[in-house]
Amino acid sequence: MFRGRPKKQRIIKQIPKTGQFSPRGKPGRPDEVILESDEFEAIYMADYQALDQKTAASSMGVSQQTFSRILKKARKSVADSLVGGKIIRIK
Repeated sequence: MFRGRPKKQRIIKQIPKTGQFSPRGKPGRPDEVILESDEFEAIYMADYQALDQKTAASSMGVSQQTFSRILKKARKSVADSLVGGKIIRIK
């Protein structure tokens, strides 16, 4: 049984040039964090292009509140990876 609203299609304009980032200097096989394509796009627009959330949300075809939620999750994933020495895998 399906619960909740279906996920709205999001517009992704910037395809990542690589599928993952791996830390150096950590012995063994490090854990990994998954960064969804919409999370990558949110970080790209908000942090790299320095767009305000309203403009970025409009570009992705989502509400400002949804964009904010995506961005917060993306930043949490990146921080977890940096602090924990984990691989960032973009899907």
